[in-house]
Amino acid sequence: MDKTHAKTTTQTLFPPVVAVLGHVDHGKTTLLDAIGKTAVAQKEHGGITQRIGASKIEFIHEGIKRQITFIDTPGHEAFAKMRGRGTQAADIGLLVISAVDGVMPQTKESISLLKDTKIPFIVVLTKSDLPNKNPEKVKLQLLKEGVMLEGSGGDVPVLEISAKNNSNIKELLELILLVFEVKGEKLSHLDEPFKAIVIESRLDTKKGTVATIVIKNGILEPKDEIYSEGQASRVRSITNDKGERLKKAFVGDAVEILGFDKAPHVGSIVVKSPTLGIPSEKQTSTTMLYKTKVEATLSIILYADTVGSLEAIVNALPTEIMVVSQKTGEITSSDILYAKSVGAIILGFNVRINPEVSRQAIQEKVIVKNYNLIYELIDEITDVLRGRELQVEKEIFGKARILASFPFEKTKVLGIAILEGRVARGDKVTLTRKDEITGESKILSMRVGKNPVSKAEKGHEAGVILSPFVDFTIGDMLICHG
Repeated sequence: MDKTHAKTTTQTLFPPVVAVLGHVDHGKTTLLDAIGKTAVAQKEHGGITQRIGASKIEFIHEGIKRQITFIDTPGHEAFAKMRGRGTQAADIGLLVISAVDGVMPQTKESISLLKDTKIPFIVVLTKSDLPNKNPEKVKLQLLKEGVMLEGSGGDVPVLEISAKNNSNIKELLELILLVFEVKGEKLSHLDEPFKAIVIESRLDTKKGTVATIVIKNGILEPKDEIYSEGQASRVRSITNDKGERLKKAFVGDAVEILGFDKAPHVGSIVVKSPTLGIPSEKQTSTTMLYKTKVEATLSIILYADTVGSLEAIVNALPTEIMVVSQKTGEITSSDILYAKSVGAIILGFNVRINPEVSRQAIQEKVIVKNYNLIYELIDEITDVLRGRELQVEKEIFGKARILASFPFEKTKVLGIAILEGRVARGDKVTLTRKDEITGESKILSMRVGKNPVSKAEKGHEAGVILSPFVDFTIGDMLICHG
């Protein structure tokens, strides 16, 4: 095959779009990292999901440079929404399962979703380098779940890989292209009407509304007028997963675009013709995202990093939960006051909470919790509904700085200056050094001058004895709390 033909083929073939699903901690992120390292000319292999929730890699297949786009969904509900008007965002699925742990609850959810979408998928058994792996057991579990594997009367390929040893990573990429070809690989018709699917969106405090889309037909350029869910927008910029600004984006590309006034929903279609931009019946309206509760027992205000995360959380919440408000971005002072007025707690997912806002929440007695994993948020809020106490931030009574140290019998007295609030005998205390916690204890006794006291206020100096004794240095902070 000559170089001219190879170049033409690379430009005209669709890069397959691959969605990665599976149970938490089964190695999805590690696998994507290993794929990035295997790809050719990848100066930045850590970009997958860290910038835009997707990444396109290149590698040599049968002497030709080919491309594959990977998307890592924030949650199974978000993946389920990545289709609309008969178009599916992903062409192929990767079902990632630990060869050690086997089929888990989220694995079963992934299998159900892959069956619903009717896209071909590959089973990827990770951690195959570990001595306690048991791939045959996992295959039997999959057969019980209705996954008909190759070699067992079915057509679903299965491959053991080790991201740690880079074993079978290249073979996985080859297998993806093979499955894509069997599916009926098409040449990209760049003159077809533009169509894309939103796979992620969020409100960035600096950039404005940011959306990640997968292009299914046509070409997208800056300044193009686009339509989604009835709103018209103009593309301000197109950025890939490496942070590079693009002049054009093609079929199979997953790119981040700026220009939307409002964050489009995951799964919504983006087109260049207003008549094609009408939401389908399957798409969910904004008001429908709030679950209607007849007998709500707990009200929450929900904040998340992206619209996709919001939708995944809302759909996974118990029916007794009333979501009174949901937004993307950081939690603000006005949210604390609103939560207090409606008697709600604030739950955040991968969002920023300003220290001043945290202090205001304590003063207003509003519960604010932030999570990094969706299942932890759901598990804890479910426990609250069952009557268990939600572990909240400690109520801070006062802060003091350690100015001196005096020996006393078999321990030491801390000489402190009270900077905020008050310090009292019996308070629980946390010692910090440069904002890092160095120890936990309790105030056993307290004096001002030679006089025993039970409490001292801001602006005063005092001596305190801690029990148990915690090592400290001059300048450390003493945080008193309940």
